[in-house]
Amino acid sequence: MDERSHWDKIAPSYNEEIFDVFKSDKEKKLHRFFSKHANLRHSAIDFGCGTGKALPFLSPIFKNVVAVDISKECLTTASKRPYKNIQFLRKDLSAPNVRLTPAEFVFCCNVIMLPEVKKNLMMFRNVTRSLRPKGTALLIVPSSESMLFAAWRMIDWYRKDGVLPENITMDELAYFNGRKTDLLQGIFKIDGVPTKHYSESELEVLFKQAGLRVTALEKLTYAWNTEFASPPSWMKQPYPWDWIIECKKISATG
Repeated sequence: MDERSHWDKIAPSYNEEIFDVFKSDKEKKLHRFFSKHANLRHSAIDFGCGTGKALPFLSPIFKNVVAVDISKECLTTASKRPYKNIQFLRKDLSAPNVRLTPAEFVFCCNVIMLPEVKKNLMMFRNVTRSLRPKGTALLIVPSSESMLFAAWRMIDWYRKDGVLPENITMDELAYFNGRKTDLLQGIFKIDGVPTKHYSESELEVLFKQAGLRVTALEKLTYAWNTEFASPPSWMKQPYPWDWIIECKKISATG
């Protein structure tokens, strides 16, 4: 898939089509992490900024912000937000050796989720390159465990309604259409688009390979209506989640 043209095409309807982590964060963990690292003497990078949903959070708490994305159209939309301390750059963040002026803080929200595993690792390494020594990155990525748990919840829901698992229609299981090797690597289809999801143990391995030390790995939980159009009232905790990972740079890369 041509990532640039894909995101340029989506840009006009980005707010409607792309899941809003900031609005859906049940426990407001993002606010806590942002407050923890806020520093008006420091710089920040929004690594894959999209249309700039993170900028209202980052701009007021850092001296300056560099907003980077592959899509010209997304950057055009993001640049219309009313903040004066933001620089906008167009870069393919999965390319080898992306060079950005290193910052003390890097934020990356649901960007490193391509079906090409090597490109994802390159993006993790580019996050490392973008951090100053002792800098902190805060990343959000889809969870494999959450995807499987939501599927289990759906099957349980059907069973309560008297439908056996083998009688569930295939369109309900469309997330899992794909090669076995893709599924085993956490590549599930979201609206038909192959999307990389991560297990907790996998993240520990990948972050070490990227030169990052995990300092916090938590669930960023959402309501069940982010998974199902009309979830039943009995469907409560535990909720679906993305992983939110706080990490430190431990070595230079490249």
